[in-house]
Amino acid sequence: MRLVLIAFSAMLLTVGSTAQSAERPQQISAANVELLLNRIDKLEKRVAELEGRQSAGTTITGSANPGTVAVQTQPSTAGVPAGTAQQGAEKAEQKAPTAGMDEMAGMHTIYGPEGESYPNLKIRGFADVDFSAVDHRGANSGFQLGQFVLHFASALSPKISYFAEVSLTATPGVYNVDLERTIIRYDVNDAAKISFGRYHTPINYWNTAFHHGAWLQTTISRPDMIVFGSRFIPVHFIGAQSEGTVSPGALGAGYNLGIGNGRSSNIARGGDSGDVNNNRAWLGNFYLRPPALRHFQIGGSVYHDEISLPTGSPLPDGQNFREWISSGHLVWTGETPEILAEFANVHHRSILTGRTYDNQGGYVQIAYRLPFDAKKWKPYYRYDYLQAPANEPTLPGFVNVRKSTLGMRYDISDFAAFKAEYRNGRGNPLPQSTNAIAIQTAFTF
Repeated sequence: MRLVLIAFSAMLLTVGSTAQSAERPQQISAANVELLLNRIDKLEKRVAELEGRQSAGTTITGSANPGTVAVQTQPSTAGVPAGTAQQGAEKAEQKAPTAGMDEMAGMHTIYGPEGESYPNLKIRGFADVDFSAVDHRGANSGFQLGQFVLHFASALSPKISYFAEVSLTATPGVYNVDLERTIIRYDVNDAAKISFGRYHTPINYWNTAFHHGAWLQTTISRPDMIVFGSRFIPVHFIGAQSEGTVSPGALGAGYNLGIGNGRSSNIARGGDSGDVNNNRAWLGNFYLRPPALRHFQIGGSVYHDEISLPTGSPLPDGQNFREWISSGHLVWTGETPEILAEFANVHHRSILTGRTYDNQGGYVQIAYRLPFDAKKWKPYYRYDYLQAPANEPTLPGFVNVRKSTLGMRYDISDFAAFKAEYRNGRGNPLPQSTNAIAIQTAFTF
């Protein structure tokens, strides 16, 4: 530092002397040299004082991840290659405006060997505005706001991440706020990614491929077998899961295994505040996604739980039922064409009487992105099917579904789309056959 200051001062003196010599020759006196050296000494003392304060205010802590250092002010460069240290210092300077806020919140920032910082929260939003009309007498047509959804994703370290999904849904008189997903995940390796929290149950393809945010899916509506709030299969699952790829080669095999709380006493909800009985639900999902067929996936799932219905008027088969759900899917996610097909059987067995009930549901959806006009147009068709016995005790008042949906999606931009649908059929919620239209603008931000 002393050499830099002397060189810098000498340069200024030389420049100043050169400029003055253009007008008249001038000798450098001994007094001027002594004055300059005194100023250099003062500057050195000031620099040493500032460095001492900085060292005293820096807290270095251990990290669970090799090669990372936790600091409150700026990253230590000890033991880090010069190029990496310089990059980390430059990124630390760019983050300087937030350092005070982190200190006030009692937080530490983690800097990795490449200068990346943790946590690094990212937020993305989704919203849509809809219009719908149906030819059923007594049904109202009009506009409505769709779900307003926020996704929060934050890497806590190179192998630890957190994700949350929050939705606001318009209901008469109030907006319903729901924590749809909250997941902390530890990536041991590609074959074992362990997580805990609230998930969209990996019991079928759609429920894990298209989350909240209508812009994500081709259509306006979800399939009837997996609509949000459905009682047919559990949309949410609270517990622990392991997922990964077990054969990344020619087969591209992957899996999900989970254990957690089963359905709540309201079987359309998960057991967020605790299970309703002492029998944990468990699930398994296995799929093949061959790299040679990058748009293709085939798979199946199984789910087991014990349902405990609310106590009240006694049911002929009691309040407790064993539930087995088996499902399969076959999809081609390329947009020329896009093909999604799923089927599920939901089996209930009364623990009291042994009586069984089987419920089936599925859908087939086909779409194709047209080649003209910058490929903005995407027509689609879907057929939905749901069938439950009339006396099914776990699904009272269930309406069977036979419905066709014909629609068109037009992508205004990469982040916004218009959709229009015509629906014909019965079910969800009207038992009689109806005709309906729906228009939607959906976007992400």
